[in-house]
Amino acid sequence: MTKRRQSNTYLRLGWAAALGFTLLGASFTVPAARTGFPLSSANDSVVGQAFYVKARREDTLLDIGRQNGLGYDEMKSANPRIDMWVPGEDRDVLVPTFFVLPEAPRKGLVLNLAEKRLYYFPSSSKVITYAISIGREGWNTPLGNFSIVRKDKDPTWTPPASIRAEHAAMGDILPPVVPAGPNNPLGQYALRLSAKGYLIHGTNKPWGLGMQVSHGCIRMYPEDIEQLFPNVDVRTSVMIVRQPFKVGWLGKDLFLEVHATEEEKAKLPSEVIPTSLANAQGVNLDWKEVRTAIDENTGLPHLIGGRQQPARRLYLDMIF
Repeated sequence: MTKRRQSNTYLRLGWAAALGFTLLGASFTVPAARTGFPLSSANDSVVGQAFYVKARREDTLLDIGRQNGLGYDEMKSANPRIDMWVPGEDRDVLVPTFFVLPEAPRKGLVLNLAEKRLYYFPSSSKVITYAISIGREGWNTPLGNFSIVRKDKDPTWTPPASIRAEHAAMGDILPPVVPAGPNNPLGQYALRLSAKGYLIHGTNKPWGLGMQVSHGCIRMYPEDIEQLFPNVDVRTSVMIVRQPFKVGWLGKDLFLEVHATEEEKAKLPSEVIPTSLANAQGVNLDWKEVRTAIDENTGLPHLIGGRQQPARRLYLDMIF
């Protein structure tokens, strides 16, 4: 078998191999996303692998997602035909730990609001990634280049007047200062950003992770912020982007990952793929697959072409 055919066979069968790796319910091992993925090549920007687990009777998709470092929207998009709260005993659930890296320098922290995911680059040869929650409409998380200016363990929370008024309207009277402890919505760890009033922090309500629900801050699972907190220093760079369409290479194969709103799904394929890439010599694009990736909007990297003849797409009939 030639090297090229080996590469294509791996990519065609990689899903089958990954999807055939089945666990009985949520395991108690540390998921790969939290231990990190090696970056062996500056040209490659696709990491991880998706796989199935068998749901137990007591599992929700959120249980399985949290155990594997994934949030609500990621699990819902990857499993559109499965009930979030009662997937059913022995139901095959797709765990989408397969990512195209955002288009950004590989340093510090990079947050992509479109996918609700944080990427931490401890070095140029490794990435660790975490699910996040972001600001809801009217309380948008800011875009731009920032840095960590302070680290707080067991932080107190001083809710601004606007948030206190919002809670008071619902009959929930917040104190001027919420002390550290189990009722503190910041959790046990907080990283304060140079964007005044914005933090990356834990939460005392982890089951809302992976959604657009905060007042603009970035929330993480308690176990994730506990892992990240000691590993980043003050002055660490924080780049916040919004990239609903991510394109990346894995060897000679090109993938598109989509996290689009309904309005963004109306884009033409030619608007999604950078012109410099579409017109690059030796790059073959399957525009039908680009359209399919946009329409399906699963949040999973989708094979759309390569530097030679594009590989045949593997249809995930169990899901779609």
